[in-house]
Amino acid sequence: MHRLPVAKSGQVIGLLGGSFDPPHAGHVHITKEALKRFGLDHVWWLVSPGNPLKQSGPAPLAHRMRAARALMEHPRVTVTDIEAHLGTRYTAQTLVALRRRHPGVRFVWLMGADNLAQFHRWQDWRWIMDHVPVGVIARPDERMAARLSKAARIYRAARLPGRASHVLGQVAPPGWCFINLPMSGQSSSAIRAQGGW
Repeated sequence: MHRLPVAKSGQVIGLLGGSFDPPHAGHVHITKEALKRFGLDHVWWLVSPGNPLKQSGPAPLAHRMRAARALMEHPRVTVTDIEAHLGTRYTAQTLVALRRRHPGVRFVWLMGADNLAQFHRWQDWRWIMDHVPVGVIARPDERMAARLSKAARIYRAARLPGRASHVLGQVAPPGWCFINLPMSGQSSSAIRAQGGW
């Protein structure tokens, strides 16, 4: 059984959710950049039991947790399977449960630009935007699709300029910020396709 994350009232905690199937250096890179650029106290990796938008299931959760913990070693990052303990399947459900469990904590949802491009397909995506600040991290080849996405258009007025990214956790939702990073093109799906997982 894995230790559940602890948070203190007033902290700003970034949440990076995903299947991490497998975790890779790109996840580590965006996590460290998010800590700096978005002014976060901590980041929690939410290793999900499964992705509702994907047809096939990921590798066993315990296997992905071990790999993620071995890869992500940082004093301000916690790798957790809290969604399995909460029994939540969708991001909005997880956020409701975490906000209830940690009422004084300011959560920031972190996602790659590829997720923003299809964010409108997520269950209760507008609730997420209306209740939690969102930090969007550009990935290769996804910048334009993300900026033209339905979510970006609807919430255009709530977008913070990149130079103000460090205050994202302090803004009242809706609020989101898009940052560009020099990033590797490494992806979990490519690693699986090459047989490296």
